[in-house]
Amino acid sequence: MFDLGTLFSPAAGLTVGTIVAMAYILGLLHGITPDEHTWPITFSYSVGSYSTRGGMKAGFVFSTGFTIQRAILTTLGFVGLAAVYKTYSLDGPVYIVVGVVMFIAGSYILKGRYIHLPIDALLGREHHSTDAQRVSLHESSVRPVPLRMAIVHGFIAGWGFGAYASIITFILAPQLPSLVYAPLPGLAFGVGTMCMQIIIGSVFANIMRVKHLTEEQIKYIGKSTAGRALYYGGLAFAVIGGLIAAFPLLDQIAISTGNPIPNLSSIGVSTILVIGVVGVIGLSSMFRGYKEIVIAQKKGPAPANE
Repeated sequence: MFDLGTLFSPAAGLTVGTIVAMAYILGLLHGITPDEHTWPITFSYSVGSYSTRGGMKAGFVFSTGFTIQRAILTTLGFVGLAAVYKTYSLDGPVYIVVGVVMFIAGSYILKGRYIHLPIDALLGREHHSTDAQRVSLHESSVRPVPLRMAIVHGFIAGWGFGAYASIITFILAPQLPSLVYAPLPGLAFGVGTMCMQIIIGSVFANIMRVKHLTEEQIKYIGKSTAGRALYYGGLAFAVIGGLIAAFPLLDQIAISTGNPIPNLSSIGVSTILVIGVVGVIGLSSMFRGYKEIVIAQKKGPAPANE
């Protein structure tokens, strides 16, 4: 329907229907490409849901908050208030807030309703319970993943600004005939992102099923992985956000890949966050959980009098 040149550099004088259609397709591209505002959070909540349905729900809940924010953003773009993004980079503060919320959610999953610094991990100390599975005390009581936090994450993460946001906010939204139509590009973009995040969420949630583990084992690995990804990923977001806020030029450093599609066009801070949270923290936590299950199976049940 639209080629890449038309999508990334829309012409003037477009109809409302064309604007909405283009925003939806841009949302699909945004949802399927590795984006630091979506993938780390969707991964964390989806693996914690440990099922296709749960993963799809995680993607839907997160994208609902994101869609609401994007509708507000394109409305601001129509009235000219979003011009603040042309003067100030809000990526640093957004990363910090997203990181804090991730850290709080991860702390709840792993530690309970309080924030606890990862002193044990930093010191290399391991504490083990005496139950049949012989898993760590912190993780033997891993809490359910709080999906209600995903909608908060989606709304906050949406304030991050990139190439896709620039197109719908500064090019598409101002072409609409009146304020009444202003939220439509944001809504369409959010729905497009939602469709892809639901699919990606279901894939993330089923990663460990290829190992033919039991439901309880998958549940344990999923929840502990989600907790660690949110906990340590949140710290990473907050630290990088602080560095960008202090040194804005860091956000502009990137290596071009020659790919015209945003999120794939260069390797920069956003790419590092995606790889760091999903690839390094997330997958290593998943492997650690799987290893704990294997070790527990080899050891067998603990004696009844322990």
